[in-house]
Amino acid sequence: MIRRRFFQLGFFVAVALGAPLVVAPALFAADAPQPYDNLLYEKVSEFNHIYVTVNDRGLLTLWFEIGGTMQSVVKLGDPDFLELDYCKVMPAGFTIVEDPKRVLIVGLGGGTLPSFFRKHYPHLKIDVVDIDPDVIDVAKTYFGFREDDNMKVYAKDGRKFIEECEEPYDIIFLDAFGADSIPYDLVTREFLEAVHKAVGPKGVVTANLWDRTINGSYDNMVRTYQEVFDDVCTIDVKHDSHNIILMASPRKDDFKKDDLVQRAKKIVKDKKYPMDLDEFIAEGFRRESTKDPKATILMDKDKNKPKAEKKAA
Repeated sequence: MIRRRFFQLGFFVAVALGAPLVVAPALFAADAPQPYDNLLYEKVSEFNHIYVTVNDRGLLTLWFEIGGTMQSVVKLGDPDFLELDYCKVMPAGFTIVEDPKRVLIVGLGGGTLPSFFRKHYPHLKIDVVDIDPDVIDVAKTYFGFREDDNMKVYAKDGRKFIEECEEPYDIIFLDAFGADSIPYDLVTREFLEAVHKAVGPKGVVTANLWDRTINGSYDNMVRTYQEVFDDVCTIDVKHDSHNIILMASPRKDDFKKDDLVQRAKKIVKDKKYPMDLDEFIAEGFRRESTKDPKATILMDKDKNKPKAEKKAA
């Protein structure tokens, strides 16, 4: 099923020019999902039920379930606009690898993170992988995502992409979600062992998780990272968010709060970040040095057991 409701010419001119998009609700069909009734696009792809909506502020949102979790929120022409707070904390990976050459992002969404990284690290080689080619098409058509000589997107299973990786990355960002959970294949010990091999010895893995209030397997996820990596820390995004940013390193004693805060302050100043990354780290940092004896290590063989996450209320 494909359903498109947009001012075709006007919308694409706005995208091309980076102009603010103003949409009159009355121009959309009355049966569009409520309360997000400014529906631009809907399609049931092989992997997701994709919706693109726009609000009266001109903000475009990607959903895999109307009324569910917002996958991406984009303001056209402004890569510094980070509506979702977790996006303001994901760059914490740069506090560990100060001069990265290659990064991988698993999960494109609307292209918020790669577009932000491209602006602030113009010479960085960025690979992005997303399992759903329709999501890639939507990111390019509606959200202004653009590839260039140093930023490429691949329509491929993120796990297979990492397992077949030949040249290690300095930072691997894991940000792949379905409508209500991270795919189980992307949280198991076997997957993280492949990630360990794909990240350089001086690199870091930065993952977006939901906290234990809505993620029934949060503690199991942290425990599984601890089983594979030598050092693990988490940053509670707070700000009314249920997101936790986890960082994992193949080296011991890599995460020291005061050091990360100071490095973040320098990055914010030097790279002209629009957010205070150092304050997020100072407020939400936790060293995950204790292994929860009640937590379970997630394994491929347990894939058919209950989901790794429970749906948000």
